[in-house]
Amino acid sequence: MRNKKTKKIQDYDRAYSLLHHYVNFAIDLSYRKIIHSGKENIPKDGAIIFAPNHTNTLMDALVVLNMDHKPKVFVARADIFRNRKLAKILTFLKIMPIMRQRDGFNAVKKNQEIIDKSVDVLKDRIPFCIFPEGTHQAKYSLLPISKGIFRIAFQAHEQMPDTPLYIVPVGLRYGDLFRYRSTVHIKFGQPINVGEFISENAHLTQQEQMNSMKELYAERISSAILRIPNDEDYNATYEICNAAEPVEVKELLKDKSNKRKHQIELQFQAHNNTLKRIEAMKESAPEKAKKMLDLGNEASKLREKRGIDIDSVSTDKPLISRLTRTILTIVTLPYTILASLFASPAVLICKFLFTKLKDRAFRNSVRFLINLFAWPLLVLIYPIVLFVLLPWQWALLATLLVMPAPFAAHELWKSFRFIVSDIRLLREKRLTKIYSQIRAMIAEQ
Repeated sequence: MRNKKTKKIQDYDRAYSLLHHYVNFAIDLSYRKIIHSGKENIPKDGAIIFAPNHTNTLMDALVVLNMDHKPKVFVARADIFRNRKLAKILTFLKIMPIMRQRDGFNAVKKNQEIIDKSVDVLKDRIPFCIFPEGTHQAKYSLLPISKGIFRIAFQAHEQMPDTPLYIVPVGLRYGDLFRYRSTVHIKFGQPINVGEFISENAHLTQQEQMNSMKELYAERISSAILRIPNDEDYNATYEICNAAEPVEVKELLKDKSNKRKHQIELQFQAHNNTLKRIEAMKESAPEKAKKMLDLGNEASKLREKRGIDIDSVSTDKPLISRLTRTILTIVTLPYTILASLFASPAVLICKFLFTKLKDRAFRNSVRFLINLFAWPLLVLIYPIVLFVLLPWQWALLATLLVMPAPFAAHELWKSFRFIVSDIRLLREKRLTKIYSQIRAMIAEQ
């Protein structure tokens, strides 16, 4: 009897394909806006390893998956595969386990099987995705880069020398790392042609080549993200970037070509420009830089203490904009309160699970999974209940109003939160004075 062909993780799976479309739809709903830039940097003539930074746990993989409808194979830390049922689910989702240095030297040696499978994925021209930092960090920064991705790349090149192989840095920048319905800016950096790099550095040992490639990747991913140095000045620097955003954006808009860019792209560019100014100030006027960082640190602590949202600081909101938001919130209040009641089961489950999380970075991932499975169930239950209790005309109207309930409820409380935050900022004279000082210092640089 002929042996049945062993199915590989990258092989087509109809159930996975259907789920992929649904997950992409759910991701689109989970973010107010997803912006892609630099897609021209994705090569079309070879095998690709996507290499994103890692700031938002599961959501990082999902927004990369969302870039198109093509399947991709991922790797994740091996310890989550210990549960057999979960391991089967992860394998179905085209995720493979990979050991990390913290798992011990003997455990890391087991990675060879995964590396072989990864190379096989690349041979079939299926995009492969690995997070070179090895773990997530809920900061706009970058952790040390591990060598796992380069071992896979070098071995893949050895086994398919005639196929172009690229490492594509993928910069992920979230408008907010912890809140639902934020924004995502996905920037594809300049790819590394593995074969060309090895040829150009043939005079080096393989270990030296890997180290050199790691440095090149770090340089290219850094240009695709907001990379704030992860030191004692991190909070102060992040505060200054947001305080200076209105000034920087106005400066950018003087260039007519920037007027075609989305606000998210302008924000990304503005924050990076501020970082450059801070670094320049540290070199040319260290005392002034220290004074500004001290102001940024004071502002960060005071803002957190007063419960003021960072968006109230970074967005230049004229009085008319504030009044419009307040009026819309009041007018839509009856519906959004009703929508909040309909959305409450999923919200309460999330709130309960959040109390069990030690790492806030997992909140968006938990919220996404709850909405992915709970809301379709509620959408089936609510219409049945409504048609039983109400005349069909009213039941139909109520059903149509129920469908967008989670998003309507979220937008209500988001607007309410911003209104309260804006009022608190306007009342906090010391804080507004600090922000004015910071903006003046940045403008002078």
